[in-house]
Amino acid sequence: MKSVYIEAHGGTEVLTYGDQPDPVTDHGDVKIRVKATALNRLDLYTRDGGRGLEREFPPALILGGDCAGEVVELGGGVATLKVGDRVVVNPRLTCMQCSACLAGQDDQCRRSRFLGSAINGSYAEFISIPAANAHVISDNVSFEQAAAAPTTYLPVWNMLVRRLELKSWQSVLVLSASAGVGAAAIQVAKDVIGAKVIATTSSAEKAAKAADLGADVVINYTDEDIRERVREITGGAGVDCVVDHVGADFFAPAFASLRPGGRYGICGATTGLRTELHLGLLFSQQKEIYGAFMGTKEDMREIVELLNKGVVKPVVDRTFPLREAAVAHQYMDETSFFGKLILTQ
Repeated sequence: MKSVYIEAHGGTEVLTYGDQPDPVTDHGDVKIRVKATALNRLDLYTRDGGRGLEREFPPALILGGDCAGEVVELGGGVATLKVGDRVVVNPRLTCMQCSACLAGQDDQCRRSRFLGSAINGSYAEFISIPAANAHVISDNVSFEQAAAAPTTYLPVWNMLVRRLELKSWQSVLVLSASAGVGAAAIQVAKDVIGAKVIATTSSAEKAAKAADLGADVVINYTDEDIRERVREITGGAGVDCVVDHVGADFFAPAFASLRPGGRYGICGATTGLRTELHLGLLFSQQKEIYGAFMGTKEDMREIVELLNKGVVKPVVDRTFPLREAAVAHQYMDETSFFGKLILTQ
């Protein structure tokens, strides 16, 4: 099958478009003809071997996690899907045997694996995954939209709905509205929960798009101070919750924007992994910090239900043919996009 894979770490020059063996469909698995694959920062980190993702070669590794496509083959024992089903894939595979998985907390599975980093992924014509990781999508959802959903909506759902418990009468600060997670957070906070949304971004064009998505106020952090603007918007109170997926560069002003007793959720650190935390403010103001890495299988089921109903609509900035994965990686590095970047067959 045609795929994009790496045989060494490095820049975009190590991305090879060529043939790799078709995946085997084991008992309990489904084989999917991939129609669309979303790019994630994890793809870039895996490609260059940074952030603890260095690996030995051979064998080659096919990149890619989030994807959507059509079921073409069923492994033994699969009763929940049929050939021809249109599906979206949850790219985090869990053991379903440990105490966390058995308790419905599979987002905390210690033996979890991620498609495209631990095992071969979705930059390919076909992929085989456990049937539990495939969710049927309705005909009104495009493969591109579906592929854009998992790694953006899962951590957002984990944070806003389960951990931070954002309410409709409360407010949330969403950092970097132009990224996939930021765009998803605006939609979940506004269209699902009904909260007041304050978002940040870096240009007037992106600010307009964030407002179109549902943000009540958008702060352009290139010429406005995030903390001061939040104080102004909230009458000095601060926001109830923060959604952070960017890390070091924005932690200090975002944490300072929380009201006493506020909740801070973080699911990524694209601008840096280390920052300073004022412990005195943490305990004296009784603020709470939650880490979120993806979500549970139940989270994914709930997200797909809303996706199929049109309540949430993943934002796609641009699509590229699979063979142009290197161009797509370069485009992602430029950070000039709004929403998700997609590879199509």
